[in-house]
Amino acid sequence: MTVIATQPYRFPLQDTAEKFPAPLLYVGWEDHLMFPAPFCLPLPPQTPFGALAGEILPGIYGYHPDFAKIDWSAVQWFKSGKPFQPEFAKTLAENGIGHKDLIRFRTPGLTGIKGSFS
Repeated sequence: MTVIATQPYRFPLQDTAEKFPAPLLYVGWEDHLMFPAPFCLPLPPQTPFGALAGEILPGIYGYHPDFAKIDWSAVQWFKSGKPFQPEFAKTLAENGIGHKDLIRFRTPGLTGIKGSFS
């Protein structure tokens, strides 16, 4: 259930980036409900986006049989629900990704084990 504040908060926020070892990034894989929620990753802003796809995601999603079949040139990326075209050579910060942003990716033609969305 969504909660909407009717008045501004009158206390300091407790989940600002300064309170974490690195800014948090949520990452989810569309159409693969074996992973029902995005992973929350502490990633420095200077992390290249290419490292996310090439080095970090394999450690998280690599055991799924679809992962080895991903055509990274065809992946559709979303940032906070909107289509997003990342530049792999640029950092997360240079791609406009900040603390507690949500990145989701869809892999066309791959919809889970035997097309089950799992």
